[in-house]
Amino acid sequence: MADVRGRKEATGRRTDRGGNARTAPWSNGRRLSVSLPIFIILIGLLVSVSNLTTVPWDNEPTGQTIATLSRNTAVTFRAEGDGGGETDASGGESGLYQVEEESYALTIARDGTQVGKAVEQPVDPESDSTWQVQGEGEDATQTITMLVRRPAGASGTRPAILFMHGAGFGTAYNSFGDMAETLASAGFVTAVIDKPVWDTTDVNRDYPASARAYDAAIRMLRKRADVDAAKIGIYATSESTWISQYLLAEDHDVAFQVLLSPMVFTPRRSLGFFISQDFALVGANDGYQSIVRRVFNADTAFFGLDNFDLDLPESSAYAIPTLVAYGSKDVMTAQVEGVERILREAHKAGNWDVTVRSYPVANHVLRLGDEAESGTRFADAYVDDVVSWTSGVAAGRRQTSERVAGDTIYQSIVVPNDLQPRRSLTVYGAILHAGTILLLVATAVAWLAALGRRIRFRLCRANRGVPYPGLGFRNGFGNALITLAVTTMATLLLFAAGLGQVVMGVVRLAWGAAPAEQPGVMWWSWPVIQVVSTLVVWAWSRVFARLIEVAVERGMLAWPPRPGSIRGVVTGAEPVLAATRFGRVLFWLTAVSMLHVLFFFAFWGLFIY
Repeated sequence: MADVRGRKEATGRRTDRGGNARTAPWSNGRRLSVSLPIFIILIGLLVSVSNLTTVPWDNEPTGQTIATLSRNTAVTFRAEGDGGGETDASGGESGLYQVEEESYALTIARDGTQVGKAVEQPVDPESDSTWQVQGEGEDATQTITMLVRRPAGASGTRPAILFMHGAGFGTAYNSFGDMAETLASAGFVTAVIDKPVWDTTDVNRDYPASARAYDAAIRMLRKRADVDAAKIGIYATSESTWISQYLLAEDHDVAFQVLLSPMVFTPRRSLGFFISQDFALVGANDGYQSIVRRVFNADTAFFGLDNFDLDLPESSAYAIPTLVAYGSKDVMTAQVEGVERILREAHKAGNWDVTVRSYPVANHVLRLGDEAESGTRFADAYVDDVVSWTSGVAAGRRQTSERVAGDTIYQSIVVPNDLQPRRSLTVYGAILHAGTILLLVATAVAWLAALGRRIRFRLCRANRGVPYPGLGFRNGFGNALITLAVTTMATLLLFAAGLGQVVMGVVRLAWGAAPAEQPGVMWWSWPVIQVVSTLVVWAWSRVFARLIEVAVERGMLAWPPRPGSIRGVVTGAEPVLAATRFGRVLFWLTAVSMLHVLFFFAFWGLFIY
């Protein structure tokens, strides 16, 4: 009786269920000859994707510097002496007055107009917890707290300063408190408002509308009886130095400005510089640094995000007396090119009253140490210098100290001027990532369903003692699939861990912390992923070669195909991959998902050797 599972005949050939002759198994040499071309094709595709998505990026020149004219950052002005002559003196000093506080609530529309009148309210730091936004989109309004500090007992009208927030969601009570109080004690009326954000986020912030909101606060200051309307300045830091450019383009009566770590260039160029520099500083592998190039060449307008390429109104941005302050440990701003750009634009506007100060050891917000830790103080002379400069400028005195002073101004790499939105790269990346996520989710659901089937089988009383039939994988494809899927996902997790460590390192660096002495995962994970990914591609080529081998053995690839061979595979009578339809679907779903992960790696440059 013929063996229905197939048998060897006297000729050494094998037969199938119907007694049809089947080709003998391949030799190792033949398997290698089929696997190798498949591997070359797969690796060639992946290498091509990595190279096609590569973005040129020139960091030269590196190590640019501007030598300061004096190490002493003190700001002095020509003032009248006791004998009627003139002498050098600081512009002013803090601690002359006690400070009183007032709080107001004003509602600002998205277009910058004030809704109703400002309402005086009790000074209550606990109200910080409420972010009062009404409506959505262009119709959104925000009720903003305006905290005013004034010098108690000061006579006449006083100069005033409005503070402008950097990145994040600062409020009137948790922002600029030490500097605002110090300036108030020196004779200024200072104002801090909740950051105007409405229903926007960090990635779609409305900078022109924010500028109009800050201008509404300036208009309130001008109406105060204790404020000299012709002597109101602004204190802008980091992100708000983009907003201040829009403000000054609209309001030509602002008297002076203090720019703390200004982001002089467009967000695409400023952030591209910042992230690229910091990836290197934290010790990330060059592979992770290449990710920055792809990210900052994305066409964000394709997703409705237009802030990457702001049309900044520079012509009026530096036309008034300006104090620019940097810290030598600031790892976010391009200081050398920034100073050059500010001076060039100021001189174009006819303004030669620009003072630049660089403070040793200070970070992006001029603090000494990690900004994330409470109580971190300003650089030693920074507060005194700000008080002196603002007081002297407000009094109309002539500055006698050097215009550029302090620590040597340094910049590690050039600002990436060649960054531009690349629509084709963006579209391909969006489709690839969306497809990868959807496939991984579908694969996870399918495997959970397979696990559920197994659990239900075990829990069924009728199946006690009966072996679980499983998914019916044949010819070793089940073990190969599980091994490759686990390896690929482990590699993906290693990639996420390495990139995550880089991001956390950059965040800590931005806060003022020192980079780790040993980079760790962010350094060695990249070459490990490259090696493992190459081995996975080779393993997949062997799996596909094995599929071809089984298909040839069954007569499916013969011409014409052996009668009944294709039908046997489709019906499961002569399975190649699995005896069950669910098993076959699971195999191909998992295989396509894992290959998508490899193309995901290729997009980010992991197949550039």
